[in-house]
Amino acid sequence: MRHGKDGYKLRRNPAHRRALLRNLTASVVEKNRVTTTLAKAKAVQPVVEKMISLGKRGDLHARRQAAAYLTDPKVVKKLFDEVAPNYADRNGGYTRVVKIGPRRGDAAPMAVIALV
Repeated sequence: MRHGKDGYKLRRNPAHRRALLRNLTASVVEKNRVTTTLAKAKAVQPVVEKMISLGKRGDLHARRQAAAYLTDPKVVKKLFDEVAPNYADRNGGYTRVVKIGPRRGDAAPMAVIALV
């Protein structure tokens, strides 16, 4: 039984899923919006929110935690210097997932995840 087992598996093994979420998170922080499938957008939303919360804390430990997850120093710098200060007065809800219709090739439901 799967009672209480939340989260999205995305038909990937754990290592592939972790790499996917890390790359999507870095892309959202770097580009401010990413077009992807609805399931992936919903799966990455809590991770992006946590990274922005780390950026809002701004201390050395938070920076090291973000650097351990994101692995690209330029993205970490942008997160702490540009993205997080925009949300200093907001308590969560930093991202929005907007459905944009089916993908042309296989009719997969698509969405845009964007920083608000």
